[in-house]
Amino acid sequence: MMRLVHHHGIEQVLRDLTDEIEADYRRWDLFEKAPRLASHSNDGVIELMPTSDGEVFSFKYVNGHPSNTAKGFQTVAAFGLLARVDTGYPLMLSEMTLLTALRTAATSAMVARHLAPKEARTMAMIGNGAQAEFQALAMKAVIGVREVRLYDIDPAATRKAAANLRGRGLTVVSCESAQTAIEGAQIITTCTADKAYATILTDNMVGAGIHINAIGGDCPGKTELHRDILGRAATFVEFEPQTRIEGEIQQMPADYPVTEFWRVLRGEAPGRTDARQITLFDSVGFAIEDFSALRYIHGKLHGSDFFHQLDMLADPDDPRDLFGMLQRAA
Repeated sequence: MMRLVHHHGIEQVLRDLTDEIEADYRRWDLFEKAPRLASHSNDGVIELMPTSDGEVFSFKYVNGHPSNTAKGFQTVAAFGLLARVDTGYPLMLSEMTLLTALRTAATSAMVARHLAPKEARTMAMIGNGAQAEFQALAMKAVIGVREVRLYDIDPAATRKAAANLRGRGLTVVSCESAQTAIEGAQIITTCTADKAYATILTDNMVGAGIHINAIGGDCPGKTELHRDILGRAATFVEFEPQTRIEGEIQQMPADYPVTEFWRVLRGEAPGRTDARQITLFDSVGFAIEDFSALRYIHGKLHGSDFFHQLDMLADPDDPRDLFGMLQRAA
């Protein structure tokens, strides 16, 4: 995966993924859709995220364990599978820790392309962990952000993100508070890891005309925004039944109005309606985004050496004689 991304260039991959995800959102009705299957524990969550467009099936296995970094592990690790619907045979097994970071950033940029203020050139990145650089580079590559303002409660995370973004065509400003980071920003991205009801942004911090990209809240009992912000914002989601369980809107009544973003792309619902509106993308991640990313990667493998052939499926001479194949191996 790393060699493939460097071969094509990370910003080009982010632009391509943004377009791939948007194309699949525009054919939303063709996909199987259900909230992901989640196994929660005191330590974190393990999830399966399946979908199909009737021709290709995909699933992702992914975890979310906020305390992992203290143990030397990633907070999120993932792999995914792409398969043919007509035979059920798998086409590709792929790492998805990197690919999830790329597709999450591309999804954020896709939504910002349609909801953020047209003149948006400055973003605040609250939470400077594993996702931060991908988010900043996607906003640069897709909508033309020129300045990123960084803040994390761990100064080492901010130093890491600032160093990684140095020399990539962005003005990088390290800040000592979330309040300072959002000054002058038209886009605010929140991406924190703690599995808790948190208040990363309070109502008084958010002025008119801002686009908020809330991607850190992704499971029951985990939020980042004060509910008063949601009361002022026009809120857009991926798949409403899943976001009601996992997103910022879990704080709100069941009749709190939201718009599934695919409807904006299809012209069935308005996006940003005026310059002073606060728009909020309450993103928890959805299986169609993984489908798009896996299919994109699969398309890039042909004629390359960025993959290994895996001998994982039984292949008896007679499809009905699995036992005979086993015996001959002895």
